[in-house]
Amino acid sequence: MNALRNHPRLALAAAWLATRALMLWLLAHDALPRLGDGAVAREVWRLYHHWYVVLAHGGFPAHDPLWQYPPGAGAVLLSPALLPGLTYFRAFVALTLVCDAAITVALTRAGRRPGRSRLGAAFWVGGLPLLLNVPLARYDVQVTALAVISLLTLSRSTRACGAFAALGALVKVWPVLVLLGVPRGRATRSAWGWAAVTGAGSLAVLAALFAHPFDFLRQQGGRGVQIESLGGTALAFATHAGWPGRVRYQYGAFEFTGPHVRTVAHACLALTALAFALLLAWRLRARHRTPATPYDAALSAVLLFTVTSRVISPQYMIWLLGLAAVCLTSRHTAQRPVAVLVLAATAVSAVAYPVLYGQVMACTWTGCALMLVRNGLLAAAAVLSFARLWRSTATAPTVRTPRVSPDAQGVTPAVPV
Repeated sequence: MNALRNHPRLALAAAWLATRALMLWLLAHDALPRLGDGAVAREVWRLYHHWYVVLAHGGFPAHDPLWQYPPGAGAVLLSPALLPGLTYFRAFVALTLVCDAAITVALTRAGRRPGRSRLGAAFWVGGLPLLLNVPLARYDVQVTALAVISLLTLSRSTRACGAFAALGALVKVWPVLVLLGVPRGRATRSAWGWAAVTGAGSLAVLAALFAHPFDFLRQQGGRGVQIESLGGTALAFATHAGWPGRVRYQYGAFEFTGPHVRTVAHACLALTALAFALLLAWRLRARHRTPATPYDAALSAVLLFTVTSRVISPQYMIWLLGLAAVCLTSRHTAQRPVAVLVLAATAVSAVAYPVLYGQVMACTWTGCALMLVRNGLLAAAAVLSFARLWRSTATAPTVRTPRVSPDAQGVTPAVPV
């Protein structure tokens, strides 16, 4: 025990091994009713493997309503072929753990630099297991790894930052938001330029190798209001007031159908547009930066877009945990209270899915209360995150000139710049 206290990296490694072993055990026993009744692992060995077979034959899953992901997702789903000695499921989980370990190492190394903290690595190591077995059976850890590495490489190479962000955006669009806080001027031109070049080049390669690379756009546009979204929470409570809507499985998620659902979906899109306008206003009006501003801006942007989305699946919390962990690697971050809210929302998400998902689908009072608490925490985190980001960059910190004592007359005091 003393050795662990005296060696933080050893303690983090031990914690990672222990928690990931527990997550693997939960995944191996996911047939238990409280662990998803087999649904968590089924996503990989049935749906992902089906897409893998289609991709291996040279095309994206055309006309498949469940395929709603950019072309880069195909590369992730094909990656288990790198481990031919394992089944698809085992290879996918193994590679997910490799990406998880890469995030942990990157956060640990970032925390060792001057003015940094290992709190970010500890946050990630301890926060991810709150989602139980879900992270190991979704490819959001891989996407989060690209976003985390993009942010952590910004201080050393804007080119690498842009390239990793573009690769992440090709898998799931949201990593492009990590470029929002890149310093203005040359850094922005470099990061966004390399993101454009990397994205266009990778997209061209995928389009050349696979048929139907843009079929996902048609499926994405048809999505409705998922029961776990903020709008879905309002509709769930509406069922107790006599609203005749129903829950139906479509587009790979349980969504509401019935009157006024389209109106709620349009309201979500309007809120997303408003969130974009607020972020653009912040970008234009920000006058002061701290070393943590790019990290804080990334977390704030993804939080705002997540909360206003028509879909807030439990794996979305993986993104927020990763970005909050990056913020916590800097002692200058303004997002510490936000990270606490994200952690609390993550814990509630695990209760909602997979533990009590039946209650959520049935729109019982228990299920409604769970979604109200989870989405309320996320909404509070988004508002607080943006407010603290705005305040931390609105004006430069006040520089206080030290008082000169009578004995030191004639000596010009040193003023910190």
